[in-house]
Amino acid sequence: ASEEDDEVVLMIKELLDTRIRPTVQEDGGDVIYKGFEDGIVQLKLQGSCTSCPSSIITLKNGIQNMLQFYIPEVEGVEQVVDDDDDVETQANPT
Repeated sequence: ASEEDDEVVLMIKELLDTRIRPTVQEDGGDVIYKGFEDGIVQLKLQGSCTSCPSSIITLKNGIQNMLQFYIPEVEGVEQVVDDDDDVETQANPT
């Protein structure tokens, strides 16, 4: 990772902590930074966000648009699902 990448990651984390997470937490969810690679910010949604049908819309229209507005290096946002979540989903399908 270059110094420029580190600076971009710091900006992403700051924006998540100050502007995005408080809003998501108001709705009973949370968003966790998982990585930044090739212009794509990887985020994990938690809490009520995991089962909310509009979470993908929130992720793409809300979070992605805000990150791209402030940080030109961000090309997109994708949701990361941990293996633990897959196991839980398979055990309790909805």
